[in-house]
Amino acid sequence: MQRFHELSASTAQHLADVGLDVDETLAIVDLALSEDLTGSIVERALGTDVTSAATIPVDQRSLVRFVARADGVVAAVPVAAAVIERVCGADQVVIDVAIADGEVISPGRHLMSVEAPTSLMLTAERTALNLVCHLSGVASLTHRFVEAARGTRAQIRDTRKTMPGLRALEKYAVRCGGGVNHRMGLYDAALIKDNHVAAAGGITAAYQLVVAAAAAGLVVEVEVDSLAQLREALSLGVAEVLVDNFTVEELIEAVQLRNVLAPSVKLEASGGITLDTAAAVAGSGVDYLAVGELTHSAPVLDIGLDFVEVR
Repeated sequence: MQRFHELSASTAQHLADVGLDVDETLAIVDLALSEDLTGSIVERALGTDVTSAATIPVDQRSLVRFVARADGVVAAVPVAAAVIERVCGADQVVIDVAIADGEVISPGRHLMSVEAPTSLMLTAERTALNLVCHLSGVASLTHRFVEAARGTRAQIRDTRKTMPGLRALEKYAVRCGGGVNHRMGLYDAALIKDNHVAAAGGITAAYQLVVAAAAAGLVVEVEVDSLAQLREALSLGVAEVLVDNFTVEELIEAVQLRNVLAPSVKLEASGGITLDTAAAVAGSGVDYLAVGELTHSAPVLDIGLDFVEVR
């Protein structure tokens, strides 16, 4: 299979500097580009952007800018740069990143300028925009939840309700928006949910089984749906408790119970939390708000590509 171009050292370093694994990011970028250039995720020779190849002289170059069309928080500009270099070749492009991921932006703010072969730039355009618009949308929605919880102790935390294949990038975007990450997968923390409790025969039984099997130091969190279950969980020495579908009044009681029985345990509120309810939930005194909406329902942030000059 024909390979995409290698990244420049500066773009690879930029990805690493913001906490993204370069190889993992490139795997996502290459898969996204392959949708346009092979029509399949099955390994095969790359095709051609037939429209651009037919209409644009091969030696034509352009200067373009990525420009915000709406208010929000930007994420994944270095990922967009990687897309462009992957298609055009680092030696054929000049990229000037004008903004840092995590910055609040307004309409008209330009994020990055690129000078590159016009045809190849247009081949990379949609993939670059798909990623930066979606991930900036995640960052922007996260920022709105963070603002709603401001003045409380609560942090906004994501879930595993992510788009398949995009988890690492979406969780990065959550961090850009001021949120914090929950576990990355099923391997790096244990979350005993209601179905585990039912299968094991109770909260205590499930917890004891997980602790016996888990590696030392693994964080174990237990989901509860009543104050009685919370009391049982707090007696076990758990690190965190997920209080699911509690009313605000019940959350206040849960916090009071935690403060008396096990002050070091973190409480995470979950279950249909929205921007309209986030402030009240955060005000109950819980430590985290688990918000699946951040990744499974974030609207894209409108960002476009504008031509500045054709050479």
